[in-house]
Amino acid sequence: MTIKELLNQGTIMLKNEDIDGPKNKARAILQYTLKKSREYLIIYDNKEISQLKRDEYIKNIKRLIGGEPLQYITGVQEFMKMKFVVTKDVLIPQPDTEILVEEVIKIGNRLQNPMILDLCTGSGAIAVSLAKNLPNVKIIATDISKKAIEIAKYNAKLNGVINNIDFVESNLFDKLKNLKFDIIVSNPPYVPTGEIKKLPKDVRQEPILALDGGKDGLDFYRKIFERSHEFLSIQGYMCVEIGYNQKEAVKKIIDEQKRYINVYCKKDLCENDRVIVAERA
Repeated sequence: MTIKELLNQGTIMLKNEDIDGPKNKARAILQYTLKKSREYLIIYDNKEISQLKRDEYIKNIKRLIGGEPLQYITGVQEFMKMKFVVTKDVLIPQPDTEILVEEVIKIGNRLQNPMILDLCTGSGAIAVSLAKNLPNVKIIATDISKKAIEIAKYNAKLNGVINNIDFVESNLFDKLKNLKFDIIVSNPPYVPTGEIKKLPKDVRQEPILALDGGKDGLDFYRKIFERSHEFLSIQGYMCVEIGYNQKEAVKKIIDEQKRYINVYCKKDLCENDRVIVAERA
């Protein structure tokens, strides 16, 4: 069987199971299985594939059909035009989070030698992207998961910014003492507990720890904004990602603290509310 024939077989299998973008996903899995580029698959589409590799490919296609995210199969995800290693221990970075990163970059560019705290860093996508795009920045990134911290460190090395980031295994602020930051950024868990079982099958494969935001999805916003003023410089910025329908609820949590001004919201690529920024009074 040739590359072209195997790719067609994988595409048909995915299409029959109503998987979105079957051809692109079938090709991505074939690239991963053969450890070859897309260009290679096109140029050598008549090349014969060994039975061993054919079996491995079909096994990976079946993993996708079974609900395993493509990124966990291939082990990588692109974010902010960089490559990030992902495993089942971390949330898969999504394009919507790039809106958060881009807004923090805009703010950071107005500051000299900014100090940034990234809470719930996961794969390190936010911290690494900020370190890559902001000159003279210093970042501390925390996560409660030891495995997530290990992956985030690997991604910082992979993208050449390990010297700009300190990774700390911590439940939010717990391990941070007497530190002040110009910006605190977070993409915390914000899915209501009861909604998790309604998520798409592939999303439910991601770590519950990184998804579950409590009964109303707002637990982490309450915890973050209860203590954020202790670690944020005057006129510093809080920047958080939110669920598409959480704008008013999160703004209420912020307003109750009576410590923030100039609160505003940014929309994502689908025109949903996605990022809230607040300035420390």
